[in-house]
Amino acid sequence: MQTPFQLSEIQLALCLVFVLLAPLAGAGVALINAGLGRSRNAAHAMVAALCVIAIATCVCFLCGRAFQGYPGGPAHVIAIAGKPWNWLGNDAWFFRGLVSFAGSGTGIPLRDAPPVLAACFAIVCSGLAGLIPLGSGADRWRLAAICSSTALLAGITFPLFAHWCWGGGWLAQLGVNYGMGRGYLDAGGAGPIHAVGGLTALAITWIVGPRRGKYSHDGMPMAIPGHDAVVVLFGCLLAFVGWVGLNAAGALLFVGVEPGRVALIGLNTLLGAAAAALVVALITRVRFGKPDASLTANGWMSGLVAGSAGCAFLPPAAAFLVGLLAGVLVTLAVELLELRLSVDDPGGAISAHAVGGLWGVLAVGLFGRLEAGTPGQLLAQGVGLATLGGFILPLTYGLNYLLNRATPLRVSQEGEHQGMDLHELGAGAYPEFVTHTEEFMR
Repeated sequence: MQTPFQLSEIQLALCLVFVLLAPLAGAGVALINAGLGRSRNAAHAMVAALCVIAIATCVCFLCGRAFQGYPGGPAHVIAIAGKPWNWLGNDAWFFRGLVSFAGSGTGIPLRDAPPVLAACFAIVCSGLAGLIPLGSGADRWRLAAICSSTALLAGITFPLFAHWCWGGGWLAQLGVNYGMGRGYLDAGGAGPIHAVGGLTALAITWIVGPRRGKYSHDGMPMAIPGHDAVVVLFGCLLAFVGWVGLNAAGALLFVGVEPGRVALIGLNTLLGAAAAALVVALITRVRFGKPDASLTANGWMSGLVAGSAGCAFLPPAAAFLVGLLAGVLVTLAVELLELRLSVDDPGGAISAHAVGGLWGVLAVGLFGRLEAGTPGQLLAQGVGLATLGGFILPLTYGLNYLLNRATPLRVSQEGEHQGMDLHELGAGAYPEFVTHTEEFMR
């Protein structure tokens, strides 16, 4: 079983600061989702974001953190071919036993601080993973269905994979059990947060289908522009601040990096985002004659996502290259999904988070600088990729498919035409302004 890292007081103080910064990543994602949707659905997008965070917090408190566990904590372990496979956390529900009060007037023992910070971090991460599919289901995903789907994500899908890589699970043990480097490594959550959230977004788009008016009778996609590019780009800047906190907190809690490496994490995070945004702006400038604001925003996000896994292990030049390739991949993915596969993803969540997250996981094995004498890291990262694509995607699709059979995920045709704000909330986000219907696209 993976042993917990012993954190110094400096590491704990830094970790607390970064955990407090991490929610800004969720705020940025929520603003991007709202801005890339239609104006008549903006309030719905933000209310849904608040509900997602609330549901994720409650489910994490109930059972999610117990299933995710913490390195060295209780877990369900089975033996296969003489090797232990740690597959699920077995901590107490409702955060029971998380903090041991030493007695009257003696305070809380310092040893309890890392698990408490990890629990706070788990809440933030499960909420962020739940926000990602909102961008793909925008303009047509019912609020009640969003809450139900988030409960499944925060209670099953996210903690399961998070335990495997962060909680001392079998992916983290690949190095000890099978000599694959240091086992699956992911400091900032490219796999458990972004790939899991992005693959869930893909499942949601498959189930709910494209928006009305997105595709013509001959299958050609129609442009449905987002209603507020300023909100989207501000969300990108806000997300960057949160990403630094996300990456640094994850590296301190689950990788055990020294405090001095935090500066490298911040630098790599910025380099990846900048490289991805610039290459997308250049590609769209060459292809369309002018840079595309929404695609550039998706490029920025894909750079943040791709750099998350290796933020603590990549030299700056490699972080820049990872971001550069993430920008190329996001433009190719958007075109493939929209033109070839008829996947309507208004927020670009699949391209930025699923594709970017998977690329980031692989990049650790390709470019990560680890200790000498630890070969096989690329194979360990490949096992993580195979697990995400071969198990997590079918799992999240199956859960949401069953949910859709119980209660439809998609709003009625009348509700989609009227707008989610009026149909589900009874009031619009911009009551003093005119919001457009499908006639705007004709």
